This record gives sequence, C-alpha cells and structure tokens, in this order.
Amino acid sequence: MAKLHFYYSAMNAGKTTTLLQSNYNYRERGMETLLFIPSIDTRHKRGVIASRIGLVAEAHAFEATFDFFEYVHTFILTTPISCALIDEAQFLTKNQVIQLTRIVDELKIPVLAYGLRSDFMGEPFEGSKYLLAWADEMSEIKTICHCGRKATMNPRIDENGIILREGEQIEIGGNDRYIALCRKHFMNGETSSSKQIIKQLVDKAA
Repeated sequence: MAKLHFYYSAMNAGKTTTLLQSNYNYRERGMETLLFIPSIDTRHKRGVIASRIGLVAEAHAFEATFDFFEYVHTFILTTPISCALIDEAQFLTKNQVIQLTRIVDELKIPVLAYGLRSDFMGEPFEGSKYLLAWADEMSEIKTICHCGRKATMNPRIDENGIILREGEQIEIGGNDRYIALCRKHFMNGETSSSKQIIKQLVDKAA
C-alpha cells in the first residue's frame, strides 16, 4: 500500500544521504523513481541532490507554483515509477503537500519526503507542518548536539558562531550558517561545549 512518508531531523543528520540510499535501493531493483529538490537550493548545481559525503543524483527542481500531482500524473503515462522522493521538503507549500497526498491516494505511488521540522528560530516550516499533520508515516533521523544529547534545533549562526535570533525564515546555507543543537543549548545560545569555548579563548589569547 502506497504511503506518504516524512523523514525529519535537525541539520546535518544525513537526510540527503538517506534519500539517495533509498533511491539507489529502488533503482538497484530495476524500479524507476522521480527525485525533486527546491529550485531555491543553490548550494550545488540546479536540479542536483548532493549529500555531504559525496553522493549525487539528478533531480527535478521545483518552484512554489509547481504542481506535483499533475507532473507525476503526466509522467507516468509514458514511464511508470515506483516512488517519488523529495529533498528539503520543508520548503513545500501547503498545496504541494496536498498534491503529494493525491499522488499516494489516487495514483498509488509512495512518496518519501525528507526535511527539517523547524527553522532557525524554532518555528515550523509550512511544508513540515502539513507533512507532520498529513503523512501516513513519520520517522526521525537523529543527530546529536555538541553536548551529546539529541539535536532538535537548527539555529543560524554568524561568522563568529553567534546564534542569530531574527531574519528571513529561508536562507540557504551549510555548516557555515547552521548548527544542530539540543533545545537547552539553543535556548541558552551555546554553540560549543565548555571545553571548546575554553580552547577558543586560549587560542585567541595566544
């Protein structure tokens, strides 16, 4: 039975790697897939899903006005697919999440969406909010804070590693702009462990 799956996590937990592994598993068994990534993700070449460990795959870049249901419905008239996979799913709109539910319910094609649950201020993204509400299955991909606890927050940092508390919700970036923290250290604004802080102070004084 086809289902809408939402795999969520904090930054740098390996969401994209997991997506590409799932895609590989389908392809290895001779099953066709469709991959999607937001066009605003400019960290790599447009229409390319790339993980931090070097895995890469071509994907369809989508805008906020893109209709997933119509695209997939037309595509499968000539090329049947076994699964649709979406990277950075937090950037989906409410209407696009509805379209994904239609792909599952009407076209009987499973959809695997991977994304962040919340933004740098701890507020939910639109896509994530509705995926959490409407997905058939939800799974957390875990990563850890510098203290060893599970990381759940995605603070944005400046060039000095200081957490930013205001700004536009969407700003594409990697390890230079975001860090995964547990809730406690997100609230306290602590981006490094005490040992790391002491080392940084010593290095600056040297």
